Amino acid sequence: MATQHEHAARRSEIRPVKESVEDDLIARPGVVAVDIAEKETDGEKTGELSIVVFVEQKKPTFELAQGAVIPTEIDGVRTDVQELVIELQPAMRQVEDAELQVDPADYPTLAGGISIGPRRSVALAPPDVPAPGNFVFVGTLGAMVRDRATGATMALTNFHVACVNNTWSVGDRQVQPSLVDGGAPTGDFGALTRAALSDNIDGAVITVDAGQPWSATVTGVGDVAGPATATVGMAVQKRGRTTEHTFGTVASVDFTVNVDYGSDVGPRTLRHQIRIDTDTARNPRFSNSGDSGSVILDTSRHVVGLLFAGATDGSMTFANPVQAVLDELSVDLLVPTLLPVTRPLSTCLRSRIAICFKTQVDPICPTVKTRVAALCPTVTRPGICDVVTRPSSCDITRIALCDLQVTRAGCPLPTRACGGDLELPVDRWTNPRSDAYGSSLDEVEQAAEDVYWAGYLAALEEVDALDVEASGTSGQG
Repeated sequence: MATQHEHAARRSEIRPVKESVEDDLIARPGVVAVDIAEKETDGEKTGELSIVVFVEQKKPTFELAQGAVIPTEIDGVRTDVQELVIELQPAMRQVEDAELQVDPADYPTLAGGISIGPRRSVALAPPDVPAPGNFVFVGTLGAMVRDRATGATMALTNFHVACVNNTWSVGDRQVQPSLVDGGAPTGDFGALTRAALSDNIDGAVITVDAGQPWSATVTGVGDVAGPATATVGMAVQKRGRTTEHTFGTVASVDFTVNVDYGSDVGPRTLRHQIRIDTDTARNPRFSNSGDSGSVILDTSRHVVGLLFAGATDGSMTFANPVQAVLDELSVDLLVPTLLPVTRPLSTCLRSRIAICFKTQVDPICPTVKTRVAALCPTVTRPGICDVVTRPSSCDITRIALCDLQVTRAGCPLPTRACGGDLELPVDRWTNPRSDAYGSSLDEVEQAAEDVYWAGYLAALEEVDALDVEASGTSGQG
């Protein structure tokens, strides 16, 4: 069996061959996608990477026209033909149909993973629907983003969720929950601002109304940590309106797919897409109708993709690479703002949730004072109070102290730590061997630790004293 490194190298060799022939292959009757994947024999993976041609239905060679036959080898790369039926994953209903779907909740605060849809209905006719009528649509709000030009707060989803087809207009109002899920037209939260259906993305952004509460989180998953690049073998998760919180694995980042958007849009080919295999040990499907627009996250909650389609049998899900989405829509992911804790000690009394320090903070390199785990085990935030990793240039790379100062990578520690009078130079992390004044890193490190612990103990003593004073005062009544 080939190693992961060997597979990566082989993918790099196959990629230019696949890209040179994919247009020809995908134009053949019945072909819906082309990818790099393991060849299968009798439904079992062989371990050999090949150019896989996905078709809606496999047929014997003698039933195919001459131009429809897939060659067994292309420029020395073996091919494989596998069956796959693909669908976009919004959900819709006729206006008269009041049936609700999974998680139709009205969320007072906008966040990723919740039901949204256009306030307008869309007129459709066969073959897109069995009979003519007006239909309303639902998908998922993926994540909150910020407009690069104006700084406006926006909600990210798919083109085919917010726009549906080419009858959309800038300013179209969007509602949460969607009309499919029983939402009211008066429940609108923002206006459709930009959308793109290109070779790379199926995306749209909705400017959120002033005063509308929002959170840079994905419901049930946690804070968005920023963007990242999907890699083959990466464990991923998503939260969508229909199947909610599910798990899978990135199977490919070379997926080229032809999807029929119907109506007045028609077939469109998207390239360099992410293909995700469902983790069937944890969930029967990774996605389903109504999950379109969900963001795909890694296990650290970095966003790697924007879900737009899937296999009808639930075996696979497809997503746009997130950086392509952000760049084509001219937005950036919003992440929770980590503010330095500089509250007076009096605000920490009685609850014993945090030990606060008087710390001078560089505004360009904000520092967060985390809580003391021993005093607040039930309120400690996972991911902050576990293990702190410092920049790679530092000898001491892992410090298991919940209450240590966490500084953005590449930034110095605060200029004054815990009320002490030691000043650390601004290039402390950029020169791993010495500080700006010639002191060794070990000396600066030890001095910083000494100041830190002195301030820590002083703060504990002050809290204890104030606790005693507060207890005495409350007992006099």
